[in-house]
Parts: sequence; C-alpha cells; structure tokens
Amino acid sequence: MSTLEIKDLHVTVDAEKDTGDGTGHKEILKGVTLTVKSGETHAIMGPNGSGKSTLAYSVAGHPKYTITGGSVTLDGNDVLAMTVDERARAGLFLAMQYPVEVPGVSVSNFLRTAKTAIDGEAPKLRTWVKDVNATLDALNLDATFGQRSVNEGFSGGEKKRHEIAQMELLDPGMAILDETDSGLDIDALKIVSEGVNRFRAKEDKAVLLITHYTRILRYIQPDFVHVFVNGRIADEGGPELAEELEASGYDKYVKAAAV
Repeated sequence: MSTLEIKDLHVTVDAEKDTGDGTGHKEILKGVTLTVKSGETHAIMGPNGSGKSTLAYSVAGHPKYTITGGSVTLDGNDVLAMTVDERARAGLFLAMQYPVEVPGVSVSNFLRTAKTAIDGEAPKLRTWVKDVNATLDALNLDATFGQRSVNEGFSGGEKKRHEIAQMELLDPGMAILDETDSGLDIDALKIVSEGVNRFRAKEDKAVLLITHYTRILRYIQPDFVHVFVNGRIADEGGPELAEELEASGYDKYVKAAAV
C-alpha cells in the first residue's frame, strides 16, 4: 500500500526572462496540499498554465523546478530528498505529456534496462519477452514495435501507448499521468484508458491523472476531482465535479482567483 502526501507545496520555475524580482524565477505552485492513497484515482483538472504539469514534474524531480516550501512524502519517506532514480525505485512513475525521443535505443532494451534498474536485478529473459509482447499486444502494438527506437518517428498515439506499456511493465505503486489523453483519437484514447484501468484494478495501485478534458474520465472513473487554478486547488469533489466542469468550464474559478 502506498500513500503520497503533498503538503503546502510551493514551486518556482526558471524563467527565460527576468521576472522583475532579480531572480529570474516565477512561482507556479502556491501552496498545494493533496493526499493520494492506494486504491484511489485522483483527477486534476484546470486551464492551461494553472500548475498541473508543474506538480507532476516537481514530484518526479525535474531539475527545472525548485521547491521553495512544503513537503512531499511517499509512505512517510521524504521524496524531495531523493534523486530521480531513487523516486522511481520507491514506486513513483511519471507518464509525460511530451515523451522524448531516444534515438538508437530500442524499446525492448529501454524497458528491460528500466526494469532492471528498478528491481535491482534483470528479469528472466524468457518470461520478460512474454510479458512485453503481451503488454504491447494489449495496447494494440505489434511485436516489431519493440525493435524501434524509443519514440523516434512514433505517432502521438504510439508515444502515449508506449508510456502506458512502461507503467504496466515497471509496475509502480504510484502512477502520475500528465495529460495522457493529449492528442489521442477516440480509438487510441480507449486503448490507453483500458491500460490504465488494468493497472489501477490492482488493489495496491494509485493513479494521479492530469487532464484538461472530461473525455478520458468517461473511461477512467476518478474517485476524486481537484480543480487547479493559478497554482492552487480551487475546488475538490467526486466524479460529479468533472461533469459540472464539462457544463460550465473553469470561468468562475478563474474569475475568483483574479479577485
């Protein structure tokens, strides 16, 4: 069982231009508190620039972001004191909105190397090949996909399905999915959602799903919905809150934050 606790988190980002305070840093998260437990699916929704992706990358340890206050713990352990690879071994996983290309490294080698790094030992080859092929097949990716260079020349749907394949094979306790639905057509959206649902069906798994739209929530039922505006959580509720957002948008929250 896993529990991710985020308390009063403040985060700045290195700005390309000076922000006027002489530091070149811009505050993005302005005191976020959130708890995600095993067996739960949390959806974070909000307009562009509200801080959703900043939360994901800050928890994962991206060097672009600086924690200026607050804490993040996983099962009571200080996540912010961990290196990026230590966070992965502790059970944190991030599916990126824009997966990077890794020319010259095959998908199969990438996945086996990652699994070995996380588990501390290489998986048995025969069993591993079987598991990889089964996972790729479930995501409508044929076996030759494993021989392609990571994300090089992939379509948007292939990139996102590859992210879900990583999640299923690496088997983390806490999966953070940053706009996994971005750029997907309806068929790819269904396939990706089925992969997420297979993962979260395990009782010791938790999902933090970041999205702009409710369409993915028609396939992945959240237990909790959080509305992000201007670096803060502006509202929280159950799945019914997503339906309200579909009907009325974020306008009232944006206006309230501007006051």
